[in-house]
Amino acid sequence: MQNKTILVVDDDPHIRDVICFALKKAFYPFETATDGQEAIRKVGECNPALIVLDVGLPEMDGLDVCRQIRKTSEVPILFLSARDDEVDRIIGLELGADDYVTKPFSPRELIARVGVILKRYGTRPPSNDPSEEPVLRHGSLELERTGRIVMVDGLRVSLTAIEFDILAIFLTRPKMVFTRGQILQGAYKNNVHVSDRTIDSHIRNVRGKLGTAGCFEAIETVHGVGFRLGACRSRTDQ
Repeated sequence: MQNKTILVVDDDPHIRDVICFALKKAFYPFETATDGQEAIRKVGECNPALIVLDVGLPEMDGLDVCRQIRKTSEVPILFLSARDDEVDRIIGLELGADDYVTKPFSPRELIARVGVILKRYGTRPPSNDPSEEPVLRHGSLELERTGRIVMVDGLRVSLTAIEFDILAIFLTRPKMVFTRGQILQGAYKNNVHVSDRTIDSHIRNVRGKLGTAGCFEAIETVHGVGFRLGACRSRTDQ
């Protein structure tokens, strides 16, 4: 299941802002609703992966909203309540809620509970870590992580295991300048210690192989600091 929107339902603008800020920091897409009727409508519109639902809504409270939603949807629901009331908690869980958080709450705890629920339902939490992306691209250069394949304009480039790992480091952070120490830490496993000359040799090999395939200036030297991803210019750009 792909990442989907989280619907935040709370009539208190301060609480909504706190929750939405925490979701944004955790890279979760979200929608908001301020009352029960709007929440029910948005469930049909955005098909959320999870609903963070305040029990104490005006007019139609969260428990009634949950009852209405459960008539047509099994979307996971995490209740918020200003009262640590065992009766409300039991009723909420009996109605089909997946979790219950009492206000005031820690935003970090809330995000952790959101992640647990999404994992339980097979929804992968979003990641801001490019190193987890299965395919990394930069201009005509493409690196496919699972199959450990590197292509330049559709032409496959044969790299050694360590050369592949070094190239992947640069592609995960295309604007970052990496020191030799950072390259060593990221590309060499089991705390293997190698000299700066060895790292330079591997980078030279990566440059040469990519250049042969038509990707020139793939890794630039930043004098006195280290290296960064280059422009990967083709022959026609020379």
